[in-house]
Amino acid sequence: MIAYLDGKLAQKDPTFVIIDVGGVGYELRISLNTYGQLPTGERCKLFTHQHIKEDAHTLYGFATIAEKSAFLHLISISGVGPNTGLMILSSLTVQEVQQAIVREDVRTIQQVKGIGAKTAQRIILELRDKFRKGLGPDAVSVTFGAAHNTSREEALSALVTLGFAKNVAEKTLDAIIKREGASLTVEDMIKFALKSS
Repeated sequence: MIAYLDGKLAQKDPTFVIIDVGGVGYELRISLNTYGQLPTGERCKLFTHQHIKEDAHTLYGFATIAEKSAFLHLISISGVGPNTGLMILSSLTVQEVQQAIVREDVRTIQQVKGIGAKTAQRIILELRDKFRKGLGPDAVSVTFGAAHNTSREEALSALVTLGFAKNVAEKTLDAIIKREGASLTVEDMIKFALKSS
């Protein structure tokens, strides 16, 4: 597996680049976000993913590890292939994708060409928890802060102990935090959850 390519930028296009590494030209498909981050100089480094099908071996290039991680998560979803993954990362930044998934914003994901309501919902359902944990050191965290996260986990544990189904408790807590703000104490979260049930 090729982890990254570091070489001379021989050709640059909004959808692909050719990087010359030791006299060998590697063609990589890229997103518009990566295109925008490519250096103006001759040398560049892109993190890569090689996608192998019966009729093609395609290299995909990413300016950051976070973008590569988001791409790999996206293409793990049934119905989201590499071209759709690149389309999502060309239409939205990694941070926007992460925020849309964590906040369960179906409309934002659905605005990407070729993504319908069911696919957007599937992406959110399958990636919500993974994206809450972050996508690497250069990704912007969109969780509600460490203190909130600890409080949320404690409140979740308490609600499950009180008989709530875990998935129902998670949705309830997320809705409360969205409505009331991230500065709630564990006790406040539990009180609001009990009132809303």
